[in-house]
Amino acid sequence: MENIAVIGAGTMGNGIAHVFAQKGFKVQLIDAQAPALEKAMATIEKNLDRQISKQTITTEDKASTLSNIQLSNSIEQGVAHADLVIEAATENAEIKKKIFASLDQYAKPNCILATNTSSISIGELAAATKRPTLVIGMHFMNPVPIMKLVEIINGEATAASITDSIVALTKKIDKIPCVVKDAPGFIANRILMPMINEAIHAFSEGISDAATIDQIMKLGMAHPMGPLQLADYIGLDVCKNIMTIMEEGFNNSKYAPAALLVKMVEQGKLGVKTGEGFYKY
Repeated sequence: MENIAVIGAGTMGNGIAHVFAQKGFKVQLIDAQAPALEKAMATIEKNLDRQISKQTITTEDKASTLSNIQLSNSIEQGVAHADLVIEAATENAEIKKKIFASLDQYAKPNCILATNTSSISIGELAAATKRPTLVIGMHFMNPVPIMKLVEIINGEATAASITDSIVALTKKIDKIPCVVKDAPGFIANRILMPMINEAIHAFSEGISDAATIDQIMKLGMAHPMGPLQLADYIGLDVCKNIMTIMEEGFNNSKYAPAALLVKMVEQGKLGVKTGEGFYKY
């Protein structure tokens, strides 16, 4: 695999493009919105400059990384030569299924179709294609250039050879693959999101303030970031959506999003991206 296409130029998409391009892969970064592509390239350049300041890469590395990225606002043109497509669009099943149907139509017959979803069924997305054996999950962690984990999710139909190829590729980009089965929330969010949800319950019950709850988890459990601050960085709307997906997927009310979480999303307090969540930014 030499040619990688990334669908979606948001936070995750530009991070994924950055990592592959830095490791010498040719990357097509695809987004329907031209401003999103411009913003993505500015973000990638800024992150490369940060790496230079930390002396982890050289100015030559930056130049070669940027030269490995091409921009496109057309799925048809952008994926034409791809060996692997990684979809990193918004966490919405219907949007993702439409993208996968398009990818199936325009990508080469042997092209692997991966999704960066953090909770949506791989099997559900694979069903939108005629190549379910070539569909797999590659759940990167944010920020992608720094975080080592890639959660590799097998759909029921994913071929073992495809899993092996993606595991090997993940190691080539200096990430650590962890393979799991397809289930709501997979492993990372199945454990993380109920913890965040429980912290929100504790906060809403007045047991303690946000800063103290986060401090307890940082000092007592060695978490680098407390659950409420982390929720703000993830996006409270994203947290709510993932909890809802798990509640419906498992048909179990223990995964129901906390009432305060639902209320904050309705009020537009989504965390860092709106300037206010459990903290103000």
